[in-house]
Amino acid sequence: MGKEIGSDGFTEDDFARFRERLALETEHARAAYAKGEFASEGLVAGFELEAWLIDEHFFPVPRNVSFLERMDSPLVVPELSMFNVEINGTPQDLLGTALSRLESELTATWQQCQRVAAEEGATLIAIGTLPTLRERDLSLASMSPFKRYAALNEQILRQRDGRPLTLDIAGIDTLSTTHADVMLEAATTSFQVHLQTPVSEVARTYNASQVLAAPLVALAANSPFLFGRALWHETRIPLFEQTVDCCEPGHPEHMRVTFGSGYLGADPTECFAENLSSYPVLLPYDEPGPVHAYAHLRLHNGTIWRWNRMLIGFDRDALPHLRVEQRVMPAGPSIVDMIANAAFYFGAVRRLARQTVAPESQLPFAVARDNFYRAARHGLEAQLVWTDGRRQNVAELLLRELLPLARDGLLELGLAAADIERYLAVVAARVGSRQNGAAWQLAHYARHQDFFRLAADYLAHQSRLTPVHEWPI
Repeated sequence: MGKEIGSDGFTEDDFARFRERLALETEHARAAYAKGEFASEGLVAGFELEAWLIDEHFFPVPRNVSFLERMDSPLVVPELSMFNVEINGTPQDLLGTALSRLESELTATWQQCQRVAAEEGATLIAIGTLPTLRERDLSLASMSPFKRYAALNEQILRQRDGRPLTLDIAGIDTLSTTHADVMLEAATTSFQVHLQTPVSEVARTYNASQVLAAPLVALAANSPFLFGRALWHETRIPLFEQTVDCCEPGHPEHMRVTFGSGYLGADPTECFAENLSSYPVLLPYDEPGPVHAYAHLRLHNGTIWRWNRMLIGFDRDALPHLRVEQRVMPAGPSIVDMIANAAFYFGAVRRLARQTVAPESQLPFAVARDNFYRAARHGLEAQLVWTDGRRQNVAELLLRELLPLARDGLLELGLAAADIERYLAVVAARVGSRQNGAAWQLAHYARHQDFFRLAADYLAHQSRLTPVHEWPI
């Protein structure tokens, strides 16, 4: 979905041609996997960070067009709304000082973004959902002026027969509203990490990512407020699922934002076959090129937002690879917090994917999915069922079992000892204090009852680059 499309409208012939090419590419991917044609070496890490442009009153400000022109950086690109941008990291081989290199690059890009934003009379903030956001901010007038976004809105509403999108979230408080377009999606900003693995390990890595989704979202939760209501600790999860819901009534398994329908089997390209069979095409843009470029498969896959998503990419020598995109983490609270979250994920998923007894064989998929929504709703206070069958507090699980597991995984990968100690210490302190971004925001609002002071204090702490467990209330 990051690539611009070249059409203003689509015909039934467009859909038919796209489906034909999609079927060919899906079969080609299956055959290529069977013949061992995907990359079989190396582990590579990367990320995408979505951020908000806000004004001096802490409201969203739709200025990303001029901001991006001033930035003129391939690492900083548009998002759905004109008050959001996406910052990308240069992929790093996952060894040595890769983690601190990711942090250093993100810090440098972030600081440059802040300097350019100041020239626009704006500031950047990385936060899952902005507590000062008003529903009227999410209008088509604020949509980024790119054909792909307008087409996405048009096609989702077409599949809904023009019915408005319904938002219904019950949490600490409740929120029910309807919205005429997909701009509610702009309220959900995330920190997405990518992990390319040898093709022989990618299915196990994907499944381990599903198992880890619940503790990871509890650890990282940073989105408790929407339109003045305290909802889930990670409200971004139900919000995003409902903002692009175009499945047929009675078929929730075909939701386009979803935890998925099951673990992968031995063939990781199964997920692309499911895309073909279960999800109607949204953007039938025909792109000339060979079948092995997978242009149509990749575009279609980009309109299905599983919380863990399999991606096809290409190495520098044009060899296709498979990688997992872990999408459960929100933006923020600080740069070091986000890189610490990524470090925890990389280490823990490495060890789980290589255990003799696969964790997905011990944790039924339905339980992993239930864990995920419990963790998104309750954060570090969530009670989860783990692979031993016992229900336990997620914070205790993290401290007792998963942090040591992550440490072993990072050591196995050959990451620098100083980086391992630094980032896992941040995670341990956050879990030990029970103060992630969501807990800090909820406590701050409980004390001060002021969303503008909340945004101001959050931004001040974020600008100091200190981890959230050190933030005063």
